[in-house]
Amino acid sequence: MASPQSSSKMSAPIDMACVRQLFSRPARVAESNFLRREIAARMHERLALVKIAPERVLDAGCGTGEDLALLQKTYPAAQIVGVDAAPALLAAAKGPAPRPLNQLLSRLMPAKTGVDLLSGDFGNLPLGPNSIDLVWSNLALHWHPQPDKVFAEWRRVLRVDGLLMFSNFGPDTFKELRTAFASLDETPHALPFVDMHDFGDQLVEAGFSTPVMDMEQITVTYDTAAALLADVRALGGNPLATRRRGLIGRAAWQRMLAALEAQRRPDGKLGLTFEVVYGHAFRPVPKKTAAGESIVRFQPRPPQ
Repeated sequence: MASPQSSSKMSAPIDMACVRQLFSRPARVAESNFLRREIAARMHERLALVKIAPERVLDAGCGTGEDLALLQKTYPAAQIVGVDAAPALLAAAKGPAPRPLNQLLSRLMPAKTGVDLLSGDFGNLPLGPNSIDLVWSNLALHWHPQPDKVFAEWRRVLRVDGLLMFSNFGPDTFKELRTAFASLDETPHALPFVDMHDFGDQLVEAGFSTPVMDMEQITVTYDTAAALLADVRALGGNPLATRRRGLIGRAAWQRMLAALEAQRRPDGKLGLTFEVVYGHAFRPVPKKTAAGESIVRFQPRPPQ
């Protein structure tokens, strides 16, 4: 099994500093929250089918914290931990400073309940091994250049029989935008999102058992190209290290817009496709010790 420190495959040359910069303005990110909330609701429907009672839940890539509230409502007796690499989003998740009465009530609550926020890379978590019962990650994994490293790290912090549940964008996401920008140049203007089958293979390689992957396509429609492009920017934009540098000329930009307009649907709307990949898997009971020795378990013989 790959460890978080071992060599890792790169899904794309993502500039993590650029990712943090793109998510440095919560007000702009909020414009695309409608999609995150919809996907969170669909993930929650899947989660309701799994009977677990976690004591500690991790929201990996918690952003401004909307999913933290959902998880706390679902598991009121659990400690909810939110991790994100964008300080501005974490600051928004914290909200206003608590009033003295709320601080007193927090001290009276059990120590392992409530919400804690941590700044950090969810591929290198500031958490100990075997410390989490449920890892939840909503539309965040595709912003990390090494998803296999992330899976190995999530497995490290999960307890035995702990559950991982995540969503992310798949390869057909922004296909209309890719077509339009192809009229401009060959430079990538959107991430080459990873196929769900590759994620399934990486989960197995990381040591998860019985991973389940499924996918659906959601099309959002717009009246104007400006509104469509604003949502793409709000969802994170283009953090590739290989992205085009410098300004795009007016004529070239108009050519791209014309290619986008040529894709209007019969109803007159501009469509933008989102391929949403869902995955869940469990951390299994180990079959080997840390020294590499096989573990053999014997079932007691029933009484005669």
